[in-house]
Amino acid sequence: MLEKLFKLSENGTNVRTEVLAGATTFLTMAYIIFVNPSMLSATGMDKGAVFVATCLAAMIGCFVMGLVANYPVAQAPGMGLNAFFTYSVVLGMGHTWQVALAAVFFSGLCFIALSLLKVREWLINAIPMSLRIGITAGIGLFLAFIALQSAGIVVDNPATLVHVGDLTSFPAVMASLGFVLTIAMVHRGLKAAVLLAILIVTGLGILFGDIQYNGIVSVPPSIAPTFMQLDFSGALDVGLVSIVFAFLFVDLFDTAGTLVGVATKADMVDKDGKLPRLSRALLADSTATSVGAVLGTSNTTSYVESVAGVAAGGRTGLTAVTVGVLFLLALFFSPLAGMVPAYATAGALFYVAILMMSGLVGIDWRDLTEAAPVVVVCLLMPLTYSIAEGIALGFITYAAVKLLSGKGREVNISVWVIAALFAAKIIFL
Repeated sequence: MLEKLFKLSENGTNVRTEVLAGATTFLTMAYIIFVNPSMLSATGMDKGAVFVATCLAAMIGCFVMGLVANYPVAQAPGMGLNAFFTYSVVLGMGHTWQVALAAVFFSGLCFIALSLLKVREWLINAIPMSLRIGITAGIGLFLAFIALQSAGIVVDNPATLVHVGDLTSFPAVMASLGFVLTIAMVHRGLKAAVLLAILIVTGLGILFGDIQYNGIVSVPPSIAPTFMQLDFSGALDVGLVSIVFAFLFVDLFDTAGTLVGVATKADMVDKDGKLPRLSRALLADSTATSVGAVLGTSNTTSYVESVAGVAAGGRTGLTAVTVGVLFLLALFFSPLAGMVPAYATAGALFYVAILMMSGLVGIDWRDLTEAAPVVVVCLLMPLTYSIAEGIALGFITYAAVKLLSGKGREVNISVWVIAALFAAKIIFL
């Protein structure tokens, strides 16, 4: 049955290799079951319900990706997108988390439509590479800023807006330790480095009496507080259009970049440089986003950590299905997830930020018309505390700089349209 479903022999693999690859991928990305509930609970969402929604959304996304697209790519609620959900849409703009969930749901439907209508290639190819890199790096800086705040290393200041906090406080020391441990273990090649660092810091918090021990394993908490709690009427407000677009935009390019990277590593790219079954893979991603919103979590997306499983030999959807099964089993570790404090996940956030910023090496810094918009995106995302504003100002800057530099012909028509829409939104809404 497995041979028929996943074409194991055709892809030069076997069940044992695929299962081990799936376990490897899961260990590298399992930190999301701790980080996502911790982050989304800042909006007022029930932490236990978000934990269940996170595991279920990841399981469904992995199953669809594995069974429909036959890709060794795992899925789960995405880093950066959950930060945008929490700190920009809810805490920054004042929308309720129910409205934000509805916006995520609509972005998933738009993503599905783009996948079915074959528009995604035009969109992906139309956006300049520099802006794609800048958006990813900007989200990384935004995550780093959130990590510093959650650890108390950066605090509010009436005069300068931000100021260094008490670096000797327990949360600051533990967050710093978690970050250093993560980097050291990743460098040493430990697959579960991020997860282990979170667990070590949480254990120290229990040992020093900062966290109350509540057990490790139990029956999963109820998902009722977040299940089907979407506020569609609020999400249909014209002011939410840019929010839906921002969710869609970031998810689209994050998914496309991840799929290309993982497929290339797995030697799945054909002679023409195209990915087989790409429509199915993107459809799996977009479907998981809409289903995840119904369950009660932010956008579900493909994880670049899937490369770890590919490096371990994963070549088919059985790898992704294995990850999905492990996320299902993780449901029974809700007490452990509930004990993980914000400072224990700060190191993971900072590590992810480093990965997201690494693409800046691909920018041509000698061409200011390419470099300037990237810097605008990177700086304004954390400074405005909004991924959407950073994207908008980056597009506007790119179009304006190219036009006034005499390079207007280099700009794709879609970039002009997007920049104009963002400018109109800033001026009139």
